[in-house]
Amino acid sequence: MNTPRIDCAGQSDRGQVRDTNEDRFLTADLCKSLRVGQTNLEPADHQGLPNGFAGKLLVVADGMGGHAAGDLASALAVRSIVRYTVKCMRWFFRLSDDPEDDFLDELRAALEYSQDEVLADAESEPDHEGMGTTLTAAYIVWPRLYVVHAGDSRAYLLRDTKLHQITRDHTVAQKMVDEGAMDEQQAEQTRFSHMLWNFVGNPEKGAFLPDLYKAKLAEGDALLLCSDGLTKHVGDPEIAERIRKGERAEDTCSQLVKTVNESGGKDNVTVVLAKFLPGDSSE
Repeated sequence: MNTPRIDCAGQSDRGQVRDTNEDRFLTADLCKSLRVGQTNLEPADHQGLPNGFAGKLLVVADGMGGHAAGDLASALAVRSIVRYTVKCMRWFFRLSDDPEDDFLDELRAALEYSQDEVLADAESEPDHEGMGTTLTAAYIVWPRLYVVHAGDSRAYLLRDTKLHQITRDHTVAQKMVDEGAMDEQQAEQTRFSHMLWNFVGNPEKGAFLPDLYKAKLAEGDALLLCSDGLTKHVGDPEIAERIRKGERAEDTCSQLVKTVNESGGKDNVTVVLAKFLPGDSSE
């Protein structure tokens, strides 16, 4: 089975209201080392020269606006994922031999490592107390997709013109919907719609519970990771329509960010898109 060509891009913007951008993102090739494609981390860490493409790593983190040092928390979380990924890179080359459950355990451990790093920094720096971030990371080892997630940044899969939300928002409102205490429409209007119960940096003991998802990709699919700055302004049907237009991933990301800002841009917005197109990625 041929590996498709992956058209991948990301874009982040502070929006029209916020003074700073607390979102961070990263796209990287998974090779014998990690080769950064795009990131708005300062500075971007390039982990040596690639030797043999194995897959992709996509990450979006949204520093929590109501918390101290949200921009630092999101940057630290993404860097932590990168460091852990490099550390356990052997799993990407042994997936055909090792049980998949072992790999999933490694992904969970990667997010827990980010949690430990953010908490340690918050404890050592009084000015950083209370900082937190969402984090959604996708690992692509064709044709397999693995997503590890905490918070309300989202991962979507577009297949056969239909957009499917892979992740579940870790908001108090969504939990109330799951428990039958309110419906989806009520959840969108309540103040609990952006109040997180699960996020990287949550100081409550035992409260950090990363979710794991897996799926099998197909040629023609598209994977989108985004912060809630996108979904506050752009509904799922419009997101799907934009991706279906067949533009380059870079142009699609630009258009989605432009739509957000034209709609008021009340929050930072970050989008990362990967399109799986016909053709061998080694070409």
